[in-house]
Amino acid sequence: MMVRVVFVVDDLLGQAERKTGFTDFGSDSFRDGLGRLVQSLNEEASLTEVGRVAMGELIVGRLVQRLEIEDWYRRFPEIEEEPIERPLIGLGLPRTGSTALAFLLAEDPKTRSLRRFEGNTHCPPPSTIEGTDPRIAAAEAEIAMMAELAPRMAALVPSTATGPYECQELMGLDFKSQYFQAYAHMPSYSKWLLYEADLTSTYLYERRALKLLQWGSPARPWRLKCPSHLAFLDALDTAFPDARFVMTHRDPSEVIVSVADLYSVVAAIFSTDIDRHALGALNVEHWSVAMERAIAFRERGNAHRFYDMDFRAMQEDPIGEVRALYGWLGEEVSDAFESGMTKWWGENATERAPNVHPDPTTFGLDLAQVRPRFAGYLDRMDTWTSARNG
Repeated sequence: MMVRVVFVVDDLLGQAERKTGFTDFGSDSFRDGLGRLVQSLNEEASLTEVGRVAMGELIVGRLVQRLEIEDWYRRFPEIEEEPIERPLIGLGLPRTGSTALAFLLAEDPKTRSLRRFEGNTHCPPPSTIEGTDPRIAAAEAEIAMMAELAPRMAALVPSTATGPYECQELMGLDFKSQYFQAYAHMPSYSKWLLYEADLTSTYLYERRALKLLQWGSPARPWRLKCPSHLAFLDALDTAFPDARFVMTHRDPSEVIVSVADLYSVVAAIFSTDIDRHALGALNVEHWSVAMERAIAFRERGNAHRFYDMDFRAMQEDPIGEVRALYGWLGEEVSDAFESGMTKWWGENATERAPNVHPDPTTFGLDLAQVRPRFAGYLDRMDTWTSARNG
């Protein structure tokens, strides 16, 4: 049964203020995205009761985090001086091995990843916690709940409470994040996000959150990852002008059905009506546009900042691929780092089951027609991965 969704922006803001006792949300940049998200949910989404409650909690949770982040900055203004230097940011289409790569890179003790338990609950800063961080247990419970609601999720997207996490939650603090559209059919929000939204403020606030997360600990280079960055590299570059990028590659025709399938698994938890043809079209549009923008960004004098990694090569020799990446970075792969990677890959390879996805026609897709949408990328992909950027 469909539940009529009525979210009111002022009510959501008020809930967050009452939960925290704070009223300073920082910059107003988030209000445009919040307003458009709420409007799209109210007018277009078909949420279950679970979905309605979950989306309300998700939105209020992002607002609570903004209030708490701003309170920490108010009390400790020195956080602003935290250095974020030369982060390595993982890019690429979804389902190209970027998650496995992120887990391997997280084994380097000299670097810092965004960890799941802190990815959506940023406060208090981890350095201020004595003993075991209680957010770890909370994240473990969340993962267990998701595994019960959607058993296929674990096979599609491996996750642990202390493992690396995508930047989607940090982007959600500005309410300009692709993950919102995975929960429900929100075409007006999706169109606005891809074609009209300016994510400069999104990435500047992500940088603000990262400073808070590392505050009180020795600064280590960040290893970040999010496929949707492909669509917004100009804005990302404004916030992280010295970033370097590792880009994973795979034929888009092997990817699109998989990511549409993932969207459908998530949507089944929260929505009553799942239009799989719409999910197929949404992902073809978003990822083909994103790749066109990424190509343009690379070819505007940024090619030297990219290291390219082929999906098949990663599957065959993951440790060797990371060693080659570190050679490009001019950094050492320590014995501890290599040992950690070998252990992680061995343990996860034995648990990894082949993913079986629906036929492309389930999502209204003809792969012979999908490939031309990525023609520019397909013309460059093999050249990029073979060149190794010097």
